[in-house]
Amino acid sequence: MTQTARRDEVLSPPYRNRRRPFRLIERNVIIYRRTRMAVLCRFLEPLFHLFSIGFGIGSLIGEVEMSPGVVVGYAAFVGPALLASAVMNDAVYDTTLIMFAKLRYAKTYDAVLNTPIMVTDIAIGETIWILLRTTAYSTVFMAILVALGLVQAHLGVLALSACVLLGFTFAALGMVAVTLMRDYDDYEFVQLVVVPLSLLSTTLYPLSVYPDWLADIVAWTPLYHGVVLIRDLALGHAGWDALGHVAYLLVVGVAALLVARRRLDSILIR
Repeated sequence: MTQTARRDEVLSPPYRNRRRPFRLIERNVIIYRRTRMAVLCRFLEPLFHLFSIGFGIGSLIGEVEMSPGVVVGYAAFVGPALLASAVMNDAVYDTTLIMFAKLRYAKTYDAVLNTPIMVTDIAIGETIWILLRTTAYSTVFMAILVALGLVQAHLGVLALSACVLLGFTFAALGMVAVTLMRDYDDYEFVQLVVVPLSLLSTTLYPLSVYPDWLADIVAWTPLYHGVVLIRDLALGHAGWDALGHVAYLLVVGVAALLVARRRLDSILIR
């Protein structure tokens, strides 16, 4: 029996309740009140990409064929994809670099575990916190896409729900990655995965331009499923295959969260 399990047995209500993860969120809110400039940069980064790539390069490309018989402007094609990429980058950044500092150097979680909060509460609390931030960033960027006429408002609401799901998947994957990091240099390995995903997951080009072997690899990546889901919902072309994308992201996210919780337990409860 692990120490966590023993603590669960010892602690009794009102400590064993569903509010414990939100205590960690309250702590994060207090800290992030002092980092407003960093938060503003998160909003601006995908916007710069939209104007430079979507409208700049888009003026040279014109239209893109999403699927047989479905043609859209390049800015409308890359806009939702840039949003998906930004969701991934934000979730991975928060769960690797920021969580690594709390886990290895600041020893934040060691202090937290001296309260009734458990390792499971840390995993859930950090995931919910990242989803709240991701939802805020996504809402602002989607509002800009709607204001620019690239997405209709009611379709943007549907796409936002896909952004939350994608954020959950990558938050869980990032949490697994942070438990494997030995020092800050290991973050380069994370970038070695994130950058190709950002560039190749049909973010800038349709899947049809890739050779078959590369298309097969891309089709198995989580960001590809997120990009296709958000783009199809935002542009009103979602079909039954959207359920497959949702199931894929959900299964990967839940599996990664379970692994992350187990690894955090092995690191924090020795």
